[in-house]
Amino acid sequence: MILIAYFSQTGNTAKVAEAIHEEVRSLGHEADLKPIGEVTVKGLEAYDLVFVGSACHSSDLAKPVLELLAGIGPSPSFRLAGFVTHATNTPEGGERNRELYQQWAGKCPASFERTSEEKGVDLLGFFGCQGAPSPQIEAFIHSTILTDQEEWEPYLADVRQRPNAEDIANARAFAREVLARAGLAAP
Repeated sequence: MILIAYFSQTGNTAKVAEAIHEEVRSLGHEADLKPIGEVTVKGLEAYDLVFVGSACHSSDLAKPVLELLAGIGPSPSFRLAGFVTHATNTPEGGERNRELYQQWAGKCPASFERTSEEKGVDLLGFFGCQGAPSPQIEAFIHSTILTDQEEWEPYLADVRQRPNAEDIANARAFAREVLARAGLAAP
């Protein structure tokens, strides 16, 4: 049994979670899709594989997701995969993008890696993509991170469309890769 658990405030992470859930089910696996608020640490033990998704908050996973991961006991029976949506640049596309990603979203994959190391849980992969920012986050990004209008305008035109069809296709591919790593490619 597979769980896709997620924290989403604007709907971006929910879209990615739904794509992963649909892909897992399309391959014939039983899977549950639940918001983080409906998931308990004890309940994770009912699953063989757990995908955990989060919006990026303050350069890291959202607090409810961090709390769930912190509550995992040593050497759990399930395997883990992580995914996030963030409103910063993606690390591809040059040094400036990598720097911005590291500064504003780089703690997200590190939190999953730290959980894997500290808890002894197999981390089978990490996926991240942009998500359209809320108006407040958009204003913060423009006033603090991307203050140059020439950099801001193309960024804004793109990020407001995210996650897009390509991101969703990549999330589905990520689900297939994780299933293959778990030895669950097809039942």
